[in-house]
Amino acid sequence: MRSTRTTKRFKGDLRRLAELVQREVDAGADTVEKVHLAIARLPLDTLAKLDGFEKSVKDVRKIQAASIGAIYDLIHEVNHEVGKLARELLNGQAKRTARRTPTAKRTVPGRPVAVGRASAHA
Repeated sequence: MRSTRTTKRFKGDLRRLAELVQREVDAGADTVEKVHLAIARLPLDTLAKLDGFEKSVKDVRKIQAASIGAIYDLIHEVNHEVGKLARELLNGQAKRTARRTPTAKRTVPGRPVAVGRASAHA
């Protein structure tokens, strides 16, 4: 049987591990989002060089940034909900929260919040 000190240290280690995983998932998602945006930009850069497509390309870029941003916003939100659940479980609040399913706010492509977030990473 573990001593109280060992158990507390183990729980502390688990909390730090959970925080590390959450930070790394966020950082990884940010990196993948930047790559995703860069790859998505390539065909539009070529199209923008053609006469008469400037306005269309600008509109497509906005929609594209919003939809890509919405995807990564959802990934971040789910990651944070999982982190919150892990903290609750480690703090002994599992009975009350373990049966709840994390709910993420669904972002809609074209919403200014998603556009701003995606363009900030571009």
